[in-house]
Amino acid sequence: MTSPAQSLSAHILPTSATMIGVCMTVMSIGHLGPRDDMRLLIDRLLAVDALVFLASALLSFISMRSRRSGARLEAWGEMVFIAGLGLLALGAVTLAFALR
Repeated sequence: MTSPAQSLSAHILPTSATMIGVCMTVMSIGHLGPRDDMRLLIDRLLAVDALVFLASALLSFISMRSRRSGARLEAWGEMVFIAGLGLLALGAVTLAFALR
């Protein structure tokens, strides 16, 4: 039987992977505009955010495979995922104000 923690991890894992793709897509689209300091800041923010989502995906995956510490790892994966969403929102706001 699947525990609630494992069912949540099953949702966090693919969503984190999708969010890594979103970060990479936004970084690629940003290269269509002019080069400036703001674009460099946004690129770095999104690169770090992609790593945060990767950490969330790894924690979720390991929590599904672990029998002893699965619930604890899943809770960490959830917190890291929420932090990644916050960073992505910050990047979106920064990008919105950087557009000319």
